Amino acid sequence: MQKLLADLRAVTGPSHVLAEPDVVAGYATDWTRRYAGIASCVVSPGSTSEVADVIRACAAHGVPVIPQGGNTGLVGGSVPAAGPAGTAPVILSTRRLTGLEPVDAASGQVTAGAGVTIADLHRHAAAAGFRYGVDLASRDSATVGGTIATNAGGIHTIRYGPTRSQLAGITGVLADGSVISNLSGLTAGSTGYDLAQLLTGSEGTLAVITQARLRLRAPEPAAAVLLAGTAGIAQAAELLARIRAAVHGLLAAEYVDAAGLALVREAAGLPAPLRTAYQGYLLAELTGPAGDADIYLQRLAPAALPPDTAIAQDAGGMAALWAYRERLTEAIAATGIPHKIDVAVPAGELGAFCAELGDVVREAGPGRGGPARLIVFGHIGVGNLHVNVLGPDPADTEVDAAVARLAAAHGGSAAAEHGVGRAKTGWLGWTRSAAEISAMRSIKSALDPVGLLNPGVLLPPP
Repeated sequence: MQKLLADLRAVTGPSHVLAEPDVVAGYATDWTRRYAGIASCVVSPGSTSEVADVIRACAAHGVPVIPQGGNTGLVGGSVPAAGPAGTAPVILSTRRLTGLEPVDAASGQVTAGAGVTIADLHRHAAAAGFRYGVDLASRDSATVGGTIATNAGGIHTIRYGPTRSQLAGITGVLADGSVISNLSGLTAGSTGYDLAQLLTGSEGTLAVITQARLRLRAPEPAAAVLLAGTAGIAQAAELLARIRAAVHGLLAAEYVDAAGLALVREAAGLPAPLRTAYQGYLLAELTGPAGDADIYLQRLAPAALPPDTAIAQDAGGMAALWAYRERLTEAIAATGIPHKIDVAVPAGELGAFCAELGDVVREAGPGRGGPARLIVFGHIGVGNLHVNVLGPDPADTEVDAAVARLAAAHGGSAAAEHGVGRAKTGWLGWTRSAAEISAMRSIKSALDPVGLLNPGVLLPPP
C-alpha cells in the first residue's frame, strides 16, 4: 500500500492524496449515514490525464477504484462496501475537476468538469442567459459527474427530462486507463454506439466521467407557485392532470404528505400554509408572463383548484411555498437516520401504492427500533416518490426491500433517480429481466474485465 500511495502522490502531488484514517472515513460514509466501508485513501486528480494515471496505478496494484462526486447518494453507490471483503479500495474524488468553459450560445451548450456542482453550473448558465434543466435540493453539493452516473432527475424533470436528456457528449476514463471523449455536441450524427448515453446511469461501473457537454435551455423564470391541499396522493395526481391540461409551462410538480408537512413545519418553524390541514399537498411551479394572481386564477379555472389554495407570484412568496418541500429532507435527517427508498410508480398506480404502503411498512418494521414513522414526498409529475421511514434500525433493510417490492408490484421501479448503488443490487431483477441483466453484465465484463471500477455496485453478485 505504501508503494501505491507513493505512485498516486507522484501523479497528483502529495496534498491530493489523503490517507489519514479519520479523514478517509468521512469520504467512506454516504449522506444517509447508513452505508460506510473502509478505503485505503482518497485521491483527487486534477485533470483527465491524471485520472487515467491514477486508474493505471490502481490497476497495476490490483486495488479497486470507487469514483465519487459530491457523495450525496442515498444507496451506498459512491462509498466502499462494509467489511473486509478484499483489498481496501481507493476513493477517486472528482471534486477538483471543476473546469467550466464559456457557454456556447450558438449551440446552447456548455462543457463542464465532472466536479462542478449543479449550483455552480446554474449560476454559470444564468450569467450567459441560459438555464440548466436539472435542479435538485442537493444542488450545492451534487456534481455534474455524479448526476450523470445516476441519471438524476430532480424538480424540473417534468419539464426538461432527467440528466440523460441534457447530455450531448462526455469524456471518461475506462478501467485500462484509456480515454473516450466526444465533446463536439453534435445533434446530428450516427456513427455507432452512443457512449455518453451508455455511461449515463452506469454508476461508475464502466468508466470515471471527467467532463460532459451539456444542453442548456432558454430561461423560463417562474411566474407563479401554488400549493393546494388534497385528500391524498391520488387526488393530487388528478388535480395535477387538470392543471397540465389547463395551462402550458408547468416547471415543477411536487407532493408532500401530511406527516411530511407537519415535520418540516416543526423542524423549520414554518407557519401553516393553508387554512385547513389536509392528507396531502400538491405544489406546482408555473412559467409564463408575470402578472396579477387573478390572471393565473382565470387560466387555471378549468383545473378547478380547491378553494383553499395558496398562490404566490413574488419571489419571497414563491420561496416561502417551496420551503415546505425544499426543507423537508433536512428536517427528516435531523430527526434520525432515515430509510430513504427512492421508487417510481406509474401515475395511475400512485393512489393504490400509497394505500398499501402503510401496512407494508408496519409489517416489515415491528421489532426493529420501535414504531415506524412514514413520510412520503417527491416528484409526483413523473411518478418519482421518496418514501422515508424513521424507526427501523439503520442496518436493517427489510422495510426498504418491502417498499421496493411493492413499487415493482404496481408496475414501477425499485430505483428512480438515485440509482441502484450497493443497497438495491438484489432487487434489480424485480424491474429488469434476466436477459437485460445478462446484457448489462456483458457490457461490464467487456469494459472492465477485472472488475476494477466500483465493484459491488449496480449489478447483483453472479
